Amino acid sequence: MNYRTIAKLLGLLLIGISIFMATSVIFAVWSDGTRSIITFVISTLVTFAAGSALYLVGRKEKGTIHAREAVAVVTLGWFAVSFFGAIPFMIDGTFTNPVDAFFESASGFTTTGSSVMTDIESSSKSVLYWRSLTQWLGGMGIIVLFIAILPQLGVGARHLFKSEVPGPITEGLKPKLKHTSSTLWKIYIGFTAALLGSLMLAGVDFFDALCHALTCMATGGFSTKNASIAHYNSTAIDIIMTVFMLFAGINFGLYYVLTRKRVREFFANTEFKVYIAINLVAMLLIAVSILERYPDFLTALRYASFQTLAVSTTTGFATDNFDLYPSFAKILMVALMCVGGCAGSTAGGMKISRLVIVIKAAYNEIYKAFHPHAVFSVKVGNQAIEDSVIRSVLVFFGVFVLSFVAGTLVMSAIGLDMVTAATSVVATLANIGPGLGKVGAIENYAFVPWGGKLFLSFLMILGRLELFTVLVLLIPDFWRR
Repeated sequence: MNYRTIAKLLGLLLIGISIFMATSVIFAVWSDGTRSIITFVISTLVTFAAGSALYLVGRKEKGTIHAREAVAVVTLGWFAVSFFGAIPFMIDGTFTNPVDAFFESASGFTTTGSSVMTDIESSSKSVLYWRSLTQWLGGMGIIVLFIAILPQLGVGARHLFKSEVPGPITEGLKPKLKHTSSTLWKIYIGFTAALLGSLMLAGVDFFDALCHALTCMATGGFSTKNASIAHYNSTAIDIIMTVFMLFAGINFGLYYVLTRKRVREFFANTEFKVYIAINLVAMLLIAVSILERYPDFLTALRYASFQTLAVSTTTGFATDNFDLYPSFAKILMVALMCVGGCAGSTAGGMKISRLVIVIKAAYNEIYKAFHPHAVFSVKVGNQAIEDSVIRSVLVFFGVFVLSFVAGTLVMSAIGLDMVTAATSVVATLANIGPGLGKVGAIENYAFVPWGGKLFLSFLMILGRLELFTVLVLLIPDFWRR
């Protein structure tokens, strides 16, 4: 383990975050005044100084970044940016408890969207912008951005990329990781700009449109309004947000395929087709189950579509209190939370591609029960999946379930009821945000004891980095030279 290399890369990462943090000063000058300006100047300088100190420790290191260093940089990097991202919340007075500030920051960078803010609209514009920006940076991935702008990473970039990006990206991207990363970010920026323009055309002011565009494309769900998207009570805005949440849950590698005019390949992708099918069926089922709450089916479908995409893409926006839905609808939504969006998207959850592999592997095993000598391979589309990948996916499902069970027991032990404990764990582990019960769509996490908030913050990072990247750090042998 080359600790100096780790320090150098973590330092560069914090310097990069400080540059983005500095953009909040623009909104502080524009609308907030002296206190907010001081808040973000100090926060930026502290983060920059910490990054510079770490960089100086390892500035002379020119060795190759191996898998161990990459895993350490990615995991420690997410904890570090969550820690330093909390500083503005503390200096500004948004929170007086550092645990609350860390929880909000971790929720932002991991795009979870769980919040401990009790009155969002009373916060300064610069804080709300920073809160939204943390989600946008975390959506596509701070390490992916890191790779795109740092040419000196060399072959180590592949290890960093693999350790952070959710699920395998296999669709037609450029062979060089630097080009891959920059391509993903260009597509991401393009969608964000398109959503910003669409919301402004629908009547949303620039600041609110910007913040919602940042958090929607990140599938994060932070809003500038206490009532989330329900604040606007607009059919047009609901439709725009629903469409862009759908876009955000699709593998961004497929969008690159589409830019190469390979339209047939885009629509023939198995994961894409399953993703669309699951959401369409869920929308219809939920719309039927909540029909009695609305005057007609189209209105029910409007709310069902929004809430379905909000949970299946793990965005977490709300236009309705789905905690009041019938049990069938709530159970279906919890299932969608667990599954999530496509691999290579900004969505959380276990990912559609893994679900497809598990179902096909299970079918093969069931078939072999009465045809023991049959030989099958698991295929997703035209691609045969290697046994090692199948094994890894099955282990991932097992670890996810064990993490959920263990997490629920922990949250129950600190006094939460069963529904709140279980869905708070699913909501943070799958990076969704709202759950059911006391952490429902119109509630927040402010009531959770500080120990529970720290534990849920850990689950957010664990889920964002898809379990193994974080858990491997708990093995003592990992740290030995």
